[in-house]
Amino acid sequence: MSRKIKIAAAVAAALLASACSQGSATKGSSGADGRVMLRYFTFSAAPDHVKDLDAIEKAFEKENPKVDVVVETAPFEQYFTKLQTSIAGGTAPDTFELNYENFVTYASAGSLLDLSTVAGDGDMSVYAQESLNAFKRDGKQYALPASFSTVVLFYNKDLFEKAGVAAPTADWTWEDEQAAAAKLTDRKKGVYGDFQPVQFFEFYKTLKQAGGEFFTADGKKTAFDSPAGTKAANWLVSKVGKTMPTEAEIGGTADYDTNLFKSGKLAMWHNGIWQFAGLKDVPFEWDVVVEPGDASKASAVFHNAVAASSTTKHTKEAWAWARFLSSSNVAATTRITSSWELPPVSDQQVLAGYLKDPEPANRQAVFDSLKSIALPPVIKRQQEMQDAVTKELSEAAAGRKSVPDALKAAAAAVDALLS
Repeated sequence: MSRKIKIAAAVAAALLASACSQGSATKGSSGADGRVMLRYFTFSAAPDHVKDLDAIEKAFEKENPKVDVVVETAPFEQYFTKLQTSIAGGTAPDTFELNYENFVTYASAGSLLDLSTVAGDGDMSVYAQESLNAFKRDGKQYALPASFSTVVLFYNKDLFEKAGVAAPTADWTWEDEQAAAAKLTDRKKGVYGDFQPVQFFEFYKTLKQAGGEFFTADGKKTAFDSPAGTKAANWLVSKVGKTMPTEAEIGGTADYDTNLFKSGKLAMWHNGIWQFAGLKDVPFEWDVVVEPGDASKASAVFHNAVAASSTTKHTKEAWAWARFLSSSNVAATTRITSSWELPPVSDQQVLAGYLKDPEPANRQAVFDSLKSIALPPVIKRQQEMQDAVTKELSEAAAGRKSVPDALKAAAAAVDALLS
């Protein structure tokens, strides 16, 4: 999906307004009584955590009675188009959520407020240092880390037991996963053994699992058109039409894999811990494990942050909200108790509470997955890079190109973005 959209300001405002979950999408302002309306735009709250965000918002407003936070949400697949459009149209929200992958683009474009200029004596030791540093650019703090999450292997325990297949373990390899998926697939009954999207986010991770690198050491050229890259791409593509549905069978249906797992017809599912809350009421037993590896283990870790627009008129309030949403005890405990990802705080006692929730039983896998991290490759033209890689892998998955040809084309497209 192209993220490069130029559109009139009036249309931009209408698009952003359609994303509202509560309140108004009008530009942040101050009322006659001195109250400030501060707009916050997010992708991670809806649909499962709107109430959780509302609880954090109310706690913030209690401490800051002169500020009204107006929350606006959009699905992830639409979010950055809407955000980019609003910034281009001069209707940017005061504060908004950014993921690690897109942070560099927005910071480089001058779209973000340097929060250190309004932080005052704000204590940064409350954050995990690695997470805090991820949102610095040229020595400036352009966003505050609000959450992190990992990708794990979900599995339907009932399907495994019914098929007489041993449940996944932390020692599994690709070969183990493939063998189990083949036994668990029953295409006549619409039951699939595995689901792993054939796209950029899965490719860079499986590339590392196969022992490869996305870029050369100097970062000036791609390195994934390699034997390890071919092995990683083949691992993803080989599942299509065998142990997971084809592109035609999915038919562009939104949340196809989520619905398939919830319906009890998917045995294994590569997805993020943000899915935990939505699985509370499924009518079968399920659990998670660290994803299998090949040459090595590697788990995707994603960071989200709160940034403020460089054009906001409410810099102090924007800082206060970003700080509260990302590091307050209310925000941290709300995230943990609701399984809304994890707060990137330095206090390990806070994080320990995450393990107390009995579902899934193996929550320790979330922390175990942090032992071998695969961070996404990031460039200024991030979205174009992601789209280019996904497009070529999709061509291979659909049988329209061979894997070597798809990787060659993807590498050429990404190299052009680096020049």
